[in-house]
Amino acid sequence: MKAAVLQGREDIRIEDLPEVPLAEGEVRIGIEAALTCGTDLKVYRRGYHARMLTPPCVFGHELAGRITESRHPSWHSGARVVAANSAPCETCFFCQHQQQNLCDDLLFLNGAYAESIVIPERIATRNLIELQAKTDYRDAALTEPLACVVQGIEDLKLVPGESVLVLGAGPIGLFAVALARNAGCRVTVAGRGEARLALARKLGATGGVDMAGAEDLVAGVSAACQGRRFDAVFEAVGKPSAWEAAVQLVGKGGRVNFFGGCPGGTSVQLDTTRIHYSSLTLLASFHHTPRTIRKALAWIESGVIRAADFVDGTATLDQVPELFRSMAAGNRAVKTLIVPGC
Repeated sequence: MKAAVLQGREDIRIEDLPEVPLAEGEVRIGIEAALTCGTDLKVYRRGYHARMLTPPCVFGHELAGRITESRHPSWHSGARVVAANSAPCETCFFCQHQQQNLCDDLLFLNGAYAESIVIPERIATRNLIELQAKTDYRDAALTEPLACVVQGIEDLKLVPGESVLVLGAGPIGLFAVALARNAGCRVTVAGRGEARLALARKLGATGGVDMAGAEDLVAGVSAACQGRRFDAVFEAVGKPSAWEAAVQLVGKGGRVNFFGGCPGGTSVQLDTTRIHYSSLTLLASFHHTPRTIRKALAWIESGVIRAADFVDGTATLDQVPELFRSMAAGNRAVKTLIVPGC
């Protein structure tokens, strides 16, 4: 089996790995589509992920494909499926209180940049889903990142007619635009580059603020929006300055979701007077649950979210090392489709 193996910081190599025999309850998927992700880029730059993987290891986590071998009683060879990149234990305190994203024993899965992947029994049981016959593999591969945004938008408790500001026009911010618009809200997005803002408008944003070359996020948004504040702010940048700006841009009684994870060890300074006297709600969303995985796939299979709007590049498995070098240099692709069989 050919796979991209992360050896360490900014070091990916394509290797031939043995296909290990399946254990009881496991499933093997022949990967038909895998997608690049900002989290994978962070892993590439750092050379590891404290919770998910330690090099040398296969990596990548957004995938869809066809079952080629099964030792699970509920799955058979030939089934077209999408797999989440984790599954909760369903027995700890958080799982028992419908917060499976915070599971004390969350089992993660990596290895999407490969010809095949073995799905552990727990994921095969709880977070492996069969696709409709019409569903394209590259659309289905969007399920995992979209599920995280479904979680974040639900946590914001949006009300139709509200004004929502999305900070960041990467894949996560663009997902948030589409879901907030489908919740009946008026959406403004602040991001870098006219191409990304044009896509945001296509997805339903009614306003866009191009922050290319600008340093002061609050000043840029405030000037473009005539000082108007927003009912809710979805932060999808992942920088302390964006977290701080989100609090300044939300209106009285508003909600802020600090969705973008900042680099480890960073901190923020927030205006306590504003938070208190404006009665703001500040929250952060992490990961997904089995329910939001299924809801995300439903959005995809209903046509609300389509790979055609997010995937703007294609690469072979052999091209993955060069692709990640390009991504690290800032190639501005939204998402790239990796087709292992090409």
